[in-house]
Amino acid sequence: MTLKELGWDTDFEKAFAAYSGKGWVPARLIRETVINYGAFIKGGEEIDVILCGRVWHEATCDADLPAVGDWVAVELGDENQPHVIRATLPRRTCFSRKMPGNSSQAQVIGANIDYVAVVTDAGPDYNIRRMERYFMLIGRSGAKAVVLVNKSDLFPIEQSQAAAAEIAALWDGASVHVTSAVSGQGLKVLKKYLKKGITMCVVGSSGVGKSTLVNQLYGDEWQWTSECNEITGKGRHTTTSRELVPLPVTGMLIDNPGMREIQMWTDETTLRDSFADVATLTSDCKFSDCSHRKDAHCAIRAAVDGGTLDPARYENFLNLETEIAALKKRTEKRQMAVERWAKRNSVKARNLNDRIQLEKDVRGDL
Repeated sequence: MTLKELGWDTDFEKAFAAYSGKGWVPARLIRETVINYGAFIKGGEEIDVILCGRVWHEATCDADLPAVGDWVAVELGDENQPHVIRATLPRRTCFSRKMPGNSSQAQVIGANIDYVAVVTDAGPDYNIRRMERYFMLIGRSGAKAVVLVNKSDLFPIEQSQAAAAEIAALWDGASVHVTSAVSGQGLKVLKKYLKKGITMCVVGSSGVGKSTLVNQLYGDEWQWTSECNEITGKGRHTTTSRELVPLPVTGMLIDNPGMREIQMWTDETTLRDSFADVATLTSDCKFSDCSHRKDAHCAIRAAVDGGTLDPARYENFLNLETEIAALKKRTEKRQMAVERWAKRNSVKARNLNDRIQLEKDVRGDL
């Protein structure tokens, strides 16, 4: 397997030039554990690597640390010394969400990816409001969106097609397909995206068939899967860790555990782009600071009352706007705390250096 087949391009080549003279080699991270990473190097050899202290200390937050899909510069070890990550190359794209809970940090789902494939179904998992969230995250990532309305063998085809049409209407740039991982329906369409060197990140709820799709594309039981529940249509959750999987002939997949929370890691600009139909109405509001809730002469609420705007889409817009504002506030507070901590420690270090210098001067006088 060549570096190009792993996703290497001229931009990464230029970024790596600063390290090539050190004897380090480029590697792509395929797996992350609590103690190390798995990586591919030239020739398709898989190695275990650890993170050097300098890269860890220079990271301002967890999202700055190497993640699955990242290209890194590795100093190769031997039987007595481990392979060590010495630097991380700039990311071309990055698909992230906010960490679950009250954190104000991002969780990187996949780095340097070309497509994000969201797997859902037309039954119990179907949630158009959740798809709006996915599209916002994908829009910020720089990757392209692909949606698979999976398990068409379990639901009437009209139901699956209606779900696909509704999803496609949310995002002009999304490619939406009706598929069945069990029968193989639609997988030929999916394969057209997975050319050599292309990386696709597969996400979705637990039990919607992500691992089965990976098995179908890989041609083997890469991820163990179980039978579906006849009532809910859901399979048992089988993917337990994030991993980049090279396909035999085509590109690469990043398979992910099921996502229960799709919390926002985005900004107001992406919100406006994702809800362009709603955002356009804001210019018609009487007041520039209209909250679009109880303010008089609100154009958005008028559109809802007039039946030209879906009330559920309106509510989701308000919820996401509130969520993004809260995230921004928490991020700013965290940044202020980090700056105070850095300033305090800088003063302590300066005072310590002054004391050391004073002691040296005193000893010199004696």
